[in-house]
Amino acid sequence: MPKLKTKSGAKKRFKITGTGKVVYAQSQKRHGMIKRTPKQIRNLRGTAVMFKTDGDNIKKYFLPNG
Repeated sequence: MPKLKTKSGAKKRFKITGTGKVVYAQSQKRHGMIKRTPKQIRNLRGTAVMFKTDGDNIKKYFLPNG
């Protein structure tokens, strides 16, 4: 049985916390800030924790060694 490889794109975009949750960077902040409200921009700062079922899929298919 060959070794399972981690997807290169996934390791740049996701991180697994100590408790096994998947953390990702917020999207919608690259351009077009003029049309977003200040509240939207403020709420999109930093990282967010992924929903459990989505995080399980990320760990299973893209980060098998994570």
